[in-house]
Amino acid sequence: MKMNPLGRTGLTVSELCLGSMTWGTQNSEAEGHAQIDRALAAGINFMDTAEMYPVNPVSAETLGRTEDIIGTWHARTGRRAEYILATKHSGEGMAHTRGGAAISAETIPAAIEGSLRRLQTDYIDLYQFHWPNRGSYMFRKHWSYDPRPADRAAVIANMQDCLEALQREVDRGTIRHFGLSNESAWGTSQWLRLSEDHGLPRVQTMQNEYSLLCRLYDTDMAELSVYEDVGLIAFSPLGTGLLTGKYQGGAIPDHSRMTLNPDMGGRKTERVFGAVEAYMGIAARHGLDPVHMALAWCRTRPFMCSAIFGATTIAQLDRALGSVDVVLSDEVMGEIAAAHRAHPMPY
Repeated sequence: MKMNPLGRTGLTVSELCLGSMTWGTQNSEAEGHAQIDRALAAGINFMDTAEMYPVNPVSAETLGRTEDIIGTWHARTGRRAEYILATKHSGEGMAHTRGGAAISAETIPAAIEGSLRRLQTDYIDLYQFHWPNRGSYMFRKHWSYDPRPADRAAVIANMQDCLEALQREVDRGTIRHFGLSNESAWGTSQWLRLSEDHGLPRVQTMQNEYSLLCRLYDTDMAELSVYEDVGLIAFSPLGTGLLTGKYQGGAIPDHSRMTLNPDMGGRKTERVFGAVEAYMGIAARHGLDPVHMALAWCRTRPFMCSAIFGATTIAQLDRALGSVDVVLSDEVMGEIAAAHRAHPMPY
């Protein structure tokens, strides 16, 4: 398993990160525990969760259940120190957590305490803000994105207040490092500037959507990542399962994500199946598993820290793990580039 730097922390994490957002709805506690055991045995040392998980659906009744499942694994095994744990603070618009309150110096301590209690741990290695308070163009909002009219001074003041609150948590030992999610180049640059100007926790990672089907990260964010050592933790690197090919030809497998979320969060479009067909064709011509190709391609990107994959079965988990032995040829990379030009933004 290839290891990559976690920003400038001095830590290294595996090229694949175990995702957990189905544990508590689509997966039971026992299944979640089995996935952790299998991933660690395969060399993964990085796991991601969030206080709002599980999803499919997100509900007040299940809020925090995924962290609970990870916590009972810690209690049962005593193996907390064997891996890097990341979780996230929900924010504005996420109605089930604190009524959708914005992330602030006031919400951070209680949110961390809640996660620590559910996770049955004393510390979080990477604490991430799930969504910018001012909004984001992620999750298909890029098609109509218009930056919100906002008081810039108030936005910057909130960022500094949050960083000062994070510093207090670092000093207490409850968190070690700080990351962002669903952020933009401007937002990330302001977080970085404030941390440098005031000696506060530095943004180490960015968790944004990224896959063969979703390459919004490839320009300004890519440059920022490379120059500032803010590595991408890519979520949905398999396009929420679309890149496996299992939904081609109108198929909707039993118990799959599409049975629970028919439009796949806006990813199911007229264009997406043609794009998937193009990538499936490349894999077939070169004798590659399309899952292996999609995950191995992530590894080629110069800004990649780790790619988060989720599984609802051990067989799916093992299939994803097989990608670490795959190296893509120059010919495959050329065909992927051509397919991207032909299908640049399928959703």
